[in-house]
Amino acid sequence: MTVSNSDYTKVVHAGVKPDKETGAIMTPIYQTSTYVQSEPGIHQGWDYSRAGNPTRDALEASFAALEGAKYGLAFSSGLAAEQAIIQTLDPGSEVIVCDDVYGGTGRLFRTLYAKYDIKFIFMDMTDEKAVAQAINPKTKMLWVETPTNPLLKVIDVKKMSALAKSAGALLVVDNTFASPMFQKPLALGADIVMHSTTKYIGGHSDIIGGAVMMSDDNLHEAIKYVQFAAGAVPGPFESFLLLRSIKTLAIRMEKHAANAMAIAEFLESNENVEDVFYPGLKNHSHHGLAAEQMSGFGGMVSFNLKGSYEKVVGFLQNLKVFELAESLGGVESLVNHPEKMTHASVPEELRKKLGIGPNLIRLSVGIESAEDLINDLKQALKS
Repeated sequence: MTVSNSDYTKVVHAGVKPDKETGAIMTPIYQTSTYVQSEPGIHQGWDYSRAGNPTRDALEASFAALEGAKYGLAFSSGLAAEQAIIQTLDPGSEVIVCDDVYGGTGRLFRTLYAKYDIKFIFMDMTDEKAVAQAINPKTKMLWVETPTNPLLKVIDVKKMSALAKSAGALLVVDNTFASPMFQKPLALGADIVMHSTTKYIGGHSDIIGGAVMMSDDNLHEAIKYVQFAAGAVPGPFESFLLLRSIKTLAIRMEKHAANAMAIAEFLESNENVEDVFYPGLKNHSHHGLAAEQMSGFGGMVSFNLKGSYEKVVGFLQNLKVFELAESLGGVESLVNHPEKMTHASVPEELRKKLGIGPNLIRLSVGIESAEDLINDLKQALKS
């Protein structure tokens, strides 16, 4: 399973055209806040950079192309992108959310938007019957993250789309873990796709950003209005860096996935490890769906390490190539302890129910030598 040939070309050219004035092959950084007008209200398409900027416009065109969407919108972070989507809902709305979701997403929904009379129902969305039973006239949105974070469950986007449409609700898919190279939610029936571009789209651990893609004119108008009115937009330099990063997205994702598969197979055979979570493994409970829905299995691997929490800490400290840090999707390999780090804000009862415990470790597998990464894991497991 690989990136499609068309995506290799798309990532290099989408949204990017040589500069008309200079012929520069790369989109210039339009580092300006405002634009001169020939008379009041008459300008060349831009009046203030919160509303629009030529560098950001190119990025948004690239975002749209990546997901096969009509529109793309750029935000200052993944959570800003999520806020813009939720802010299109009216008070009294209900949102069904997958339970194994990024900790920051759950925190945003539970602690900020719940107090504005929007109800969030967290549940296992791999259980389609349970989701169908939870839908009611107040349900306005289904929020799916697939593969999930950090347990890498795979949720059936087509089935969730059918349920959403039958209820007159919107389906939102967080496609961050798969990236647009390995999964196309809009083609599977999603209404909105979002990304933390901090992760694979940025790919170098040097940018914070978010993206929203959609094809519906009304949805685009509503979310773009929030983008303009709330103002959580990336600057031109961040937009330029993301445009640069997108050019190598296809080739990076293939290396991430190849390394992750090799590591998952190694961990699966190691006596100190149990419960390896990677959709590419044939014994993964959702492998069949992943193979059908995705063109590649991504670069994230989670597993439980046998033994005490002290042993887990020792393992983390003994790694030499993997660095202990939050976030994911960069070219370098990272290791994370979800219970204490990225998912510490998840209510303890839900963490236990999901299996996010002291022994769970999440790897963001980079693009280094797979042999070097496996040798690093070997020495840390032995010590």
